Amino acid sequence: MKKPFALAFVSLLAFAATGCGKTLIPNTDVEDTSENRKAILVCEQYRHALEERNIGLLMQIASPRYYEDGGNTRVDDDIDFKGLEAYLTGVFQKTSNVRYEMRYRNVSFSPKKDVYVDYTYSASFKIPGLHDEEWHHRVADNRLVLEPTGDGYKIVSGM
Repeated sequence: MKKPFALAFVSLLAFAATGCGKTLIPNTDVEDTSENRKAILVCEQYRHALEERNIGLLMQIASPRYYEDGGNTRVDDDIDFKGLEAYLTGVFQKTSNVRYEMRYRNVSFSPKKDVYVDYTYSASFKIPGLHDEEWHHRVADNRLVLEPTGDGYKIVSGM
């Protein structure tokens, strides 16, 4: 009689351990909280604006503080808010058929109130090439840095 009781007790403990885990935002690895949802909502606006090539919306969700250092020490590839606008209305505007998928991995909040959204993206897009338009594919990890603005966020870097 001890064996069935022990088996039932172990099963109950296993069930309780899995039942007390964090709830994740669907299709992400991010805990489901109102602040995390609010951050991911801005990232989803960004994703849709990329796919729709909506330069106006991309500029609207970018912070005036926007700055991207290109991940290196060179300054010739750094982009600020004005540089972002020039890029979007120049090179990006020639891009067509954009597909951009994001798998959110983590959302964290800095003491300075900035929000870091780490994700893996899969991008497919067409750009003019030597022989008509050419498809390009890219998969990589990235981070969007968001700053709080009133009831939402703007993107400070990572576009």
